Amino acid sequence: MTGWRIHAWVLMSNHYHLFIQTPEPNLVAGMSWLQNTLTRRYNVRHRKWGRLFGDRYKAIVVQGDDPYHYQTLMDYIHLNPVRARSIRPKAGQSVLDYPWSSIAGGYALPTKRRAKWLAAESGLLAFSLADTVSGRREMVVRLDRRAVSEAIKNCGVPTLADEVDARTSHLRRGWYWGTKAFGEAMRKLAKVALKKKAPQSRAYQKDELVMDHSERQAEVWLVKGLKAADLKAEDLAEVKGSDERKVLLADLLWRRTVVSQEWLAAKLKMKSAANVCQQMRRLDKEAALKRVSALMRLFFERTDEPKPAQ
Repeated sequence: MTGWRIHAWVLMSNHYHLFIQTPEPNLVAGMSWLQNTLTRRYNVRHRKWGRLFGDRYKAIVVQGDDPYHYQTLMDYIHLNPVRARSIRPKAGQSVLDYPWSSIAGGYALPTKRRAKWLAAESGLLAFSLADTVSGRREMVVRLDRRAVSEAIKNCGVPTLADEVDARTSHLRRGWYWGTKAFGEAMRKLAKVALKKKAPQSRAYQKDELVMDHSERQAEVWLVKGLKAADLKAEDLAEVKGSDERKVLLADLLWRRTVVSQEWLAAKLKMKSAANVCQQMRRLDKEAALKRVSALMRLFFERTDEPKPAQ
């Protein structure tokens, strides 16, 4: 849905870490989808309501093409359960004993059992390891060695040189993780961005260069889907929100892009986000596709497939 490449992740009891690469400038849209979706699913599953996350996520820009900073970030994330004492390596436990990370849930798994969005090959290659049984085993063994040899409190935490300003370049307190030259380059980019005037015209705001990639994709599929469904945008208000053609399109865009249910409700004239959610829950996709036109079925056959791995 985002085109992101996930290099590492870990889920802890009260927070999580993601090491992500964003080929498109859609971090905000993707994180909004992720946290909102997780909140809804968590609340439904546990019969709760309200916010799940205490505050906005913290994002640190990383010099990912630098081996040292890539490797240290990977280990910092994967050894988080050791620092939290969720596993006890000195008592014989392994990082594999913590199932909620990209080690047990990704790097240690064979290719066919691993999520396609995990950039495991890149992660292994960063440590000069092949994506083979022996390479994956060595990834785990190396982390277990660190877990046993280092103090629990600072396990996986990189040691900073004296000249490094920990207020800026630090995995716990800083805003970037990289060399000083990288930090200066990021500052220059930020200054350029801040000098740009806020867009005033609606035409500028709708320009495809400033729109999120996923919203652009949703707009393209919406236009094609409405044509296949023999629906005109100007007539949508007259079509019931429960119309299967509308619900099928909403379901497709919800699963394949990061647009919100509010966006879907507005574009498809389905009254409210709550109504969109309710109609999608009731949808029997297989049965609905049998009842729509052959042209719409063809549209779904060509569109409703995962993007090839990049």
